[in-house]
Amino acid sequence: MRAAHARTRSGWRSQAGRWRAGAVVVLLALAGCSVAGSAETIGGSGGGVLLADVTPLEDPRVATGPSTAVLADTALRPVETDPAVTLPATVTDRQGTVVTVTDTSRILALDVYGTLARTVYELGLGDRVVGRDTSSAFAEILDKPLVTTNGHELHGEAILELAPTVILTDTSLGPWDVILQMRDAGIPVVVVDSARSMDGVGDLVRTVAAALGVPDTGERLAERAEAEIAAKVEQIAAIAPADPAQRLRVLFLYVRGQSGVYYLFGQGSGADSLITALGAVDVATEIGWQGMRPVNDEGLVAAQPDVILVMTKGLESAGGVDGLIERLPAIASTPAGQHRRIVDMADTEVLSFGPGTADVLDALAVALYAPDEARA
Repeated sequence: MRAAHARTRSGWRSQAGRWRAGAVVVLLALAGCSVAGSAETIGGSGGGVLLADVTPLEDPRVATGPSTAVLADTALRPVETDPAVTLPATVTDRQGTVVTVTDTSRILALDVYGTLARTVYELGLGDRVVGRDTSSAFAEILDKPLVTTNGHELHGEAILELAPTVILTDTSLGPWDVILQMRDAGIPVVVVDSARSMDGVGDLVRTVAAALGVPDTGERLAERAEAEIAAKVEQIAAIAPADPAQRLRVLFLYVRGQSGVYYLFGQGSGADSLITALGAVDVATEIGWQGMRPVNDEGLVAAQPDVILVMTKGLESAGGVDGLIERLPAIASTPAGQHRRIVDMADTEVLSFGPGTADVLDALAVALYAPDEARA
């Protein structure tokens, strides 16, 4: 099996160095703080209301108070129940490595948002998944053993004990030496793109499906997800203010209060595409904020957001809305702070960008445009 890998161990050491340099911001902001909690506590519970069933405000800028975006339904909808798998499947992964998969009977799909595992289940291959990462929060996978510790840290021994026949992952989890260890053990490891956005959902699904030998099933799932996203964006556009000057000004703030970590997500972070799809103005992009960087008072005040979007556990870590404003006093100088318009959503859902993205958009739209009907 090792002959199928195009890189030597020393080459992968070099690749690991490039990964650390290129993804340090993501790891610091999304994984390294080790405060995300268990999958049972960071995932959403469902039970929210649908956008189609609420009455949106004529001017969403007049709303006050915090709200929580809650999915109406968290149940999975596999596109097939028993897809035909064609093996061997040979793919070139995101890092240029040629990987041949000959056995998909024991799958591990690991990333910081649980999106890869969700995709495997939606492809109809959930019964082949043998373990999970902390972020895989949907009910159908919770009985699987964990292979991550201390938040999002891969545990090599736990992985090897499960004897996976293929591993799907990206560069959002570490340490990278664990990935090298799995390759040295002869396990095919397919590294997918860790950059996530609204436009990348279909490609991510197709990549996972190709590696698992179900490209036709993957195409069906990708087309379904893309169609649902397009329909949801159109539905939201119909209720969002037509005048750009009246649209909600939104920014995404990553918070880990007890660690003093406050990151503003801007262009290329994925949050920008999410906010735009919600018919709002991504003010981080407007002020030229690139990627994911520590926020400063000047940037926050300059952004003048009407709404600040955060992860649920992040908001809790700061002590709720009052604690967040106390820790970042500049928020009080923004419309969002003055009106206490903080919208939170489950950590594993809000930026997951997978088969359930249309549902995420629906829940966020309710919280933005009909906040009194969202669960707060």
